[in-house]
Amino acid sequence: MPTFPREEMEEMVSLWVAANNEAGQTGDWSKMSAFYTEDAIYSWNTGPRNEFVARGRQQIQDWVFGSEMAGLENWTYPYVRTLIDDQKGEFLGVWRQVAPIKDEKGVPYEIAGTGGSWFRYAGDFKWSWQRDFFDHINAGSVFGAMMQAGQLNETMQERMKKGSKMPGWVRLEDFDWYSTLADPEA
Repeated sequence: MPTFPREEMEEMVSLWVAANNEAGQTGDWSKMSAFYTEDAIYSWNTGPRNEFVARGRQQIQDWVFGSEMAGLENWTYPYVRTLIDDQKGEFLGVWRQVAPIKDEKGVPYEIAGTGGSWFRYAGDFKWSWQRDFFDHINAGSVFGAMMQAGQLNETMQERMKKGSKMPGWVRLEDFDWYSTLADPEA
């Protein structure tokens, strides 16, 4: 893997986190796909049978920041830790998932557990690879509680009904994310 100047990677992370924060505040996630190479891969596990996979900037635009963020527009994902490995060109960010809606105690709904993203930097202020991790059982629990309280928007209710029929969801055996870790320079 190529090495990158530490300052460049720090600037990339700073730009990324600022754009993430702005998207959460405005509810407009559409600008985030500009941070990816044309052939980037973005994935996460969706449970024991499925993975989510977007291949290329257009699918990332349409699916990650489109259909997957539908109903979550004003949720915020504040980063609580950022770790940069300039020798490998990788960045690990740990974040929270906070709803813009408060529960009966007046506390914003939040998905418990650790959420994060692991990125591979490609230079030119672009990511070539991203793998997210978060607790799907806790997410489902929060969405269920919001639905019972009449606070889950219609878009999220429809998404929950669709389940694995969402664009980008593939069977676990059809995507080996470990193989995407291979050193692109090897």
